[in-house]
Amino acid sequence: MVDVKILVVDDEQAIGDMVDIVLRKEGFNNINVCTSIKDATTHITQNTYDLYILDIMLPDGTGLDLAEHIRKQSDAPIFFLTAKANDADKIRGFMYGADDYITKPFNPMELAARVKVQMKRYLPSITKSKPVYDFGGFQLDIQAAELTVAGKTTVLAGKLFHLLHFFCEHPGQVLSKEQIYGQVWGEEHFIDDNTIMVHIRKLRERIEVNPGSPQLLLTIRGIGYKLISEER
Repeated sequence: MVDVKILVVDDEQAIGDMVDIVLRKEGFNNINVCTSIKDATTHITQNTYDLYILDIMLPDGTGLDLAEHIRKQSDAPIFFLTAKANDADKIRGFMYGADDYITKPFNPMELAARVKVQMKRYLPSITKSKPVYDFGGFQLDIQAAELTVAGKTTVLAGKLFHLLHFFCEHPGQVLSKEQIYGQVWGEEHFIDDNTIMVHIRKLRERIEVNPGSPQLLLTIRGIGYKLISEER
């Protein structure tokens, strides 16, 4: 099992511990459990997570507020695991960025199955890819989601990670906007040029010496983009 990192936040320690046990039995061994927004925020500041499982009613706020905070820095899947079961609560949860909504009481094995499905969607390439890509000007560590440029290592999270990973898998190949959107955003027929352009610009700011005059990630006018570096 890929060593994905999961944060479980529930005001009932017993439920958090049960989720921890169930997921570990299914091969997920990197799990943090906490019972408050305060503790969760500390974990989020210190770690990058691949999945968040949140209760809505917490002692110092709501899981909705925490989800909103998470969405500002990550597009990792968010599950709400809560006793609030009416349709209005579910709709609100999805509006705050949830990828799944599970009501208590719940079947622990169903939760584990849903986690597996989300991980297959969110991290489709980690299990089959080489651990580190080295292009001289930068290195991308797939397992740790870390980007190293000029000896400085930072976490590359969310869509930027998936975008660079896609380019690293196809060096020297012109990738169309349709290919990029389908691979990174999971959509094949709706192409948002501005979304792609914004992420390309952000990626250049991370890997290029001069983002305004890119030498690594080039625009091929009318077609798409190409990573021209040769892998070492």
